[in-house]
Amino acid sequence: MEIKQAEAAIEAILFASGDAVEITKIAKAIEQDTDTTKKILMHMMDRYEEEDRGIRLIELDRSYQLCTKQECYEYLINMALQPHKAHLTDVMLETLSIVAYKQPVTKVEIEKIRGVKSDHAINKLIEYNLIKELGRLDAPGRPILFGTTEEFLRNFGVQSTDDLPEINPVKLEDFKAEVEEEIQLKLNV
Repeated sequence: MEIKQAEAAIEAILFASGDAVEITKIAKAIEQDTDTTKKILMHMMDRYEEEDRGIRLIELDRSYQLCTKQECYEYLINMALQPHKAHLTDVMLETLSIVAYKQPVTKVEIEKIRGVKSDHAINKLIEYNLIKELGRLDAPGRPILFGTTEEFLRNFGVQSTDDLPEINPVKLEDFKAEVEEEIQLKLNV
């Protein structure tokens, strides 16, 4: 293996690992002895320090790790401080609407209304801090009850769920008719 190939392989190993990797493991992975691997790593360390790069290679007790140069911390902080806008898919919006209007609501109730599994949407909405677990229903299996969060209220510009727009009764009847029609179609298939 050429030195450039070995360096690329080591860089890939350390990048993918994210943590410090013992030199013996690196040596085995690139099929070299530890002395040769150590020389390659030292060469890489020198190159990273000489070049204007945002990363460096450090040694930690016979293990090696890629990390950010201190000179770049300010940029990382700026990046971390930028607000992360959650992207809500139609499925997530539909699930969120059910939770907002029916809370406290169980996953089974959500899935009954939607007609499909909702695990992913619920997990994403929890991750985005738009819904949360409110407790458990006193029923067999003790299913989790979900409701909206303060973050939901902030994002949708309402002070409480009482301020959510009312569902138009005519539209509600139209939705019910569509659902019943879909159920009949599924039963006839």
